[in-house]
Amino acid sequence: MSTTRIIFGFHAVISRLRQHPDSVREIYVDAGRSDQRIRSLASLAESRQVRLIFCEHDRLEKMAGGSRHHSVAAIVDQTILASSIDDVLDALNGPARLLILDGIQDPHNLGACLRVADAFGVHAVIAPKDRAVGLTATVYQVSSGAADTVPYIAVTNLARTMRQIKARDIWIVGTADDAEHDLHDFSIHSSVAWVFGSEEKGMRRLTRETCDQLVRIPMQGGVESLNVSVSAGICLFETFRQHSGKINNGN
Repeated sequence: MSTTRIIFGFHAVISRLRQHPDSVREIYVDAGRSDQRIRSLASLAESRQVRLIFCEHDRLEKMAGGSRHHSVAAIVDQTILASSIDDVLDALNGPARLLILDGIQDPHNLGACLRVADAFGVHAVIAPKDRAVGLTATVYQVSSGAADTVPYIAVTNLARTMRQIKARDIWIVGTADDAEHDLHDFSIHSSVAWVFGSEEKGMRRLTRETCDQLVRIPMQGGVESLNVSVSAGICLFETFRQHSGKINNGN
């Protein structure tokens, strides 16, 4: 028996319809809306042969659990893009680009991290099963479809998984305010896994000790720290820039 979940918001539902239409069982929309956005969604659902149900606003409110649903929700089968990090790495032909999140608790932060991971070609996001938010309906909504394109792999032992990644010749780089080296002075190896800690405590001790190197993001203003998704975006963009430069130079 397959496991189902509820996702909501136009971006999340449309992405699932486009990426995995066979996994969408039913779509619920607010009967009080008949604008162009709803009509476009209805047309897409019809083309994918997915049932569209118009319902009362209160029903959507209950389905979304009080979160903002933007008048649309869907019941979908649980999709698994990859069951293990080995599945991801074995399928790659070029340098690996990974994002490791050590205990992100806020679903909005995880959703935003998935968005930047998708934007800069990350092959997988890795996080612990415990003390982490996981793929909730809010994460799907905030990710704007990235939860359906970037494999999210929850592991039992993060440090052990990091050691397995290191054994695959992937350089593991943690971010820390007290790191000796700045990001702009860091030459990124061909394959890299970036590590970011939780919103309040940062990386756990064992996670930090398992990193090959620590770097800090240089700050010019009065703000002492950045949101985890912003930090991830900065580091992943720099990785993308350096990797693209090496490819263009024939390296």
